Amino acid sequence: MEGPHPFPLPDHSYVAIFNSPSACSLPLFSMQSNFLTAVLLPLALFVIMLGMGLGLTLKDFKRIVTDPKPVLLGLFAQLVMLPLVGFLFASTFPLTPELAVGLMVLAACPGGPTSNMVTYLAKGNVALSITLTAISSLITIFTIPLVVNFSMQSFLGENVSLQLPFLQTVIQIAVITLIPVTLGMVLHHYAPAFAARVEKWVKWLSLFFLGLIIFGLLLKERANVLPFFLQVGWVTLALNIATMVLGYGLARLAKIDHKSTVAITSEVGIQNGTLAIAVASAPTLLNNPTMAIPAAIYSLLMFLTGAALASWASRKPVDSVADM
Repeated sequence: MEGPHPFPLPDHSYVAIFNSPSACSLPLFSMQSNFLTAVLLPLALFVIMLGMGLGLTLKDFKRIVTDPKPVLLGLFAQLVMLPLVGFLFASTFPLTPELAVGLMVLAACPGGPTSNMVTYLAKGNVALSITLTAISSLITIFTIPLVVNFSMQSFLGENVSLQLPFLQTVIQIAVITLIPVTLGMVLHHYAPAFAARVEKWVKWLSLFFLGLIIFGLLLKERANVLPFFLQVGWVTLALNIATMVLGYGLARLAKIDHKSTVAITSEVGIQNGTLAIAVASAPTLLNNPTMAIPAAIYSLLMFLTGAALASWASRKPVDSVADM
């Protein structure tokens, strides 16, 4: 099997799934590049993040500094509560030890550009979403090895030595998120009229690419979606929905404003599936393709649940409680 890059680019990179013979009865994985994911999706993501920046100013990020509660709550939910929920599900649902570890790898991963896009489409606090993605991505360099080692001990009785590359993580965040957003903010500052005109089209472009992603993934893997879903789809879908509900509930209890609540819901509920696949299957990391199964099917489901969240949140009236 050809191993993926140890720290891949966009979290929605395509995962090709093959039913190959193996020592276990589960299918093996490989990360396969095609035009959709190697060219179109990274370009689309760059454009979408650029469009997000067109509607942002430094004041949006300054508000996060002056009111850090949403950031702290979002990080707590993502870095502490999410792995706890993942461990509860891994221990409760009838999973093999390898799949249980794979679910924990997924739960340990941060959000990614997809959660930023969903927040944008849902009319949430994009600046908060980007901030949470950037900070959590850096922190999980250190927390993922801890969670993975704990999971290996709990479900397999093994210890592992796992280390994620710090420099490559910083580069990923910069290329995929910070650079295009910064360019958009610069255009917003120096050419506000142009930025306003372009920004109107970006949301429609985002919707188009989101639909294209869902259609392309389902079409390409139509023969494998059902077998995979029967294996782990129910538990990954449960994790996806439960963590969205968790993020939303904690934000409401803390009386976070509506837009920030949407951002926290998206960040806590939509994880970097491709990073989880890389951690599980890359030869330089766990090198166990079976553990990548939960993240692979999750990478299909998160676009559907993300689209549903965006549709619901963008239409939901902002009530007085959410803005307290």
